[in-house]
Amino acid sequence: MKVYKFGGASVKDANAIKNVAKILVADEPSGILIVISAMGKTTNALENVAKHYCNQSGNYQVLLENIKTDHYGIIKALFSDEKNPVYNEVNNFFVEIEWILEDEPHDEYNFIYDQLVSIGELIASCIISNYLNISGILNKWIDARAYVQTDNNYRNANINWPKTETLILNTLPKILNTELVITQGFIGNTSENFTTTLGREGSDFTAAIFGNCLNAQSVTIWKDVPGVLNADPKLFNDTVKFDFLSYNEAIEMAYYGATIIHPKTLKPLQNKNIPLFVKPFMASHESGTQICNTEIPIKIPIIIIKNNQVLISLSTKDVSFINKNHLKNIFAALADLNVLINTIQISALSFSACFDFEEIQFNTLCATLKTEFNVRYNNNLQLITVRHYNENILKKLTNKQEILLEQLSRITAQIVVKASIKE
Repeated sequence: MKVYKFGGASVKDANAIKNVAKILVADEPSGILIVISAMGKTTNALENVAKHYCNQSGNYQVLLENIKTDHYGIIKALFSDEKNPVYNEVNNFFVEIEWILEDEPHDEYNFIYDQLVSIGELIASCIISNYLNISGILNKWIDARAYVQTDNNYRNANINWPKTETLILNTLPKILNTELVITQGFIGNTSENFTTTLGREGSDFTAAIFGNCLNAQSVTIWKDVPGVLNADPKLFNDTVKFDFLSYNEAIEMAYYGATIIHPKTLKPLQNKNIPLFVKPFMASHESGTQICNTEIPIKIPIIIIKNNQVLISLSTKDVSFINKNHLKNIFAALADLNVLINTIQISALSFSACFDFEEIQFNTLCATLKTEFNVRYNNNLQLITVRHYNENILKKLTNKQEILLEQLSRITAQIVVKASIKE
């Protein structure tokens, strides 16, 4: 069997969903498990709802109504029969959100985030499952939360692999012998039956989880690019597609922020030598990129740009050296708030770290660190990472830019600059 993952861009509207059906028909869909992301920019929109709800700022009800309008517009374009069950099913998912918003918000933002934002995937997979059924592509819709079991580390949950594998193998192989299965990416479930999420772009990881547990023949991620490129085509005109990449190179790219693949996706596939294909959903006949267990020399620089970065610098209040106890307290504060550091630099008197800026998380972190340290920071920054760099490419990327932090290793260069390269 195979696992397919369709991301937000590949299911963003009615025409995109019709294209999914065409891809499946061409591939004879029995024995395929399909992982669906939220449609288009729905995750961002639901994040705004969660943020305004927790802050009690802005009209989050209006934001929710806009999301509903978008989804019902897609449903209307796909289903001529207004008695189709999809209308009631999607309405019930929106009712779940409305129930959450009726209560007073409590302090645990990450928990609220997961309960709200996760519903985007449930709605998208419901719509697509129903559309495929009326198109003659019969399938079984399953709730990923019944299979993907996690701890309660909300917004970046860790997988309980033994329990997840047992639940998947108990039922899914038999179903996949006869029909196609539709499920959701990004979401999981705790032992207390609360919804968790696996980190932004976590639908790739979900595909890898199912692929690993089912010993899939392959996993394919359908994207709006021809394959894995050496740079973001929205930022650079002269990008090059890789026909093949090693697991290790792809893992490094994902870790440093290449949005083409979620950082956790590769390892479960590498462990079982399952190839990962990244293919263009608008040209499904093209080969895309195959990521496999072969070392392939890289002869061109790989450029990764991360926007919305913050660089925080800490020094002790008594101007003493940064010692092991200081580091212990800093990393404990970062870990408690699930802050993932993108690059770090330590000197005798200061500790600097660059990471993704999230307002609520960052404000809480600063309040914690200020009890022991002087805290300075710059936000609205870019982190430029170049794998297999050379001097010419570094000069070109940093020309006339203000560099705030720079680190070079044998293969990888990382430079924090004031934002200038924009999508």
